Amino acid sequence: MLTLSACEQARLIRERSISSRELISAHLERISAVNPLLHAAVEVQAEHALSDAAAADQELAAGSLRGPLHGVPFSIKDSIEQAGTRCTAGTWGRRAAPLSTADATVVERLRLAGAIPIARTNLPDLLFAFESANLLFGQTNNPYDCARTSGGSSGGEAALIAACGSPLGLGSDAAGSVRLPAAFCGIVGLKPTSGRLPRTGHFPPAGGWLEAVWQIGPMARRVEDLILALRVLTGPDGIDPTVPDVPYRDPSRVKLSELRVAFFTDNGIAAADGEIAAVVRAAAAALHPKLPRWRKLARPAWKRPTTWRWN
Repeated sequence: MLTLSACEQARLIRERSISSRELISAHLERISAVNPLLHAAVEVQAEHALSDAAAADQELAAGSLRGPLHGVPFSIKDSIEQAGTRCTAGTWGRRAAPLSTADATVVERLRLAGAIPIARTNLPDLLFAFESANLLFGQTNNPYDCARTSGGSSGGEAALIAACGSPLGLGSDAAGSVRLPAAFCGIVGLKPTSGRLPRTGHFPPAGGWLEAVWQIGPMARRVEDLILALRVLTGPDGIDPTVPDVPYRDPSRVKLSELRVAFFTDNGIAAADGEIAAVVRAAAAALHPKLPRWRKLARPAWKRPTTWRWN
């Protein structure tokens, strides 16, 4: 049950194969088992989550369905506001910050879709590191090898999801903070185009030199969950002025054969090893089943990353 996608877990709840309370209880037991080793969750919301699950079960029994994630748990990076909790952003200066009085827009939207918050997760001090360690909560470890890092800054999210403590979560990303932990922990993560999701309720708030490059993004073990989450999360909230009203269309209708694909395996500083490079090329080729030809783009004198483009 815990290894299923959030979409599949929601389906089982709708079909009455499991209850939300059973599902939440199983995730809480899993967090209790893995968190002493991983240090991924910095706050586990067992009492509230079980109460919300009981309410979700009662609503379903009465014929009411909140949304596509009815009764399914999700986790939240500790830089995203959640009503009644303390958002520390992993920094010592916010150890006694007032409790949040409102949910971040993205948290509110997942709740409206029926999802239930279950835990808040670790990150580096003010999000600025590629591993997740801080003076408040210590260091998050990789679920496959506790001697290695889970990455950062959304490392707590990645580790908890990979260890089946949560099927779906919220991270944030400017320079790899969703993508790198997802890669380190073997899950999937998405940094949406800036302006797709409201950043209302994130700390640090939007503004300054990071304005154009950072975004809140979903993380999960299955791509289908990212597709659903983005559909739930996208769109303006009337508060974040950078989010236009752009429609979210069905990804399944995209014709991959009509797209151009660019990728690289060498950033000009540290090239990927052979195994990683081979996986990247195979993934790119999979977008075009007829195995297209690849040509290497010219590399300027300042050693631009090696890039390949499909023709």
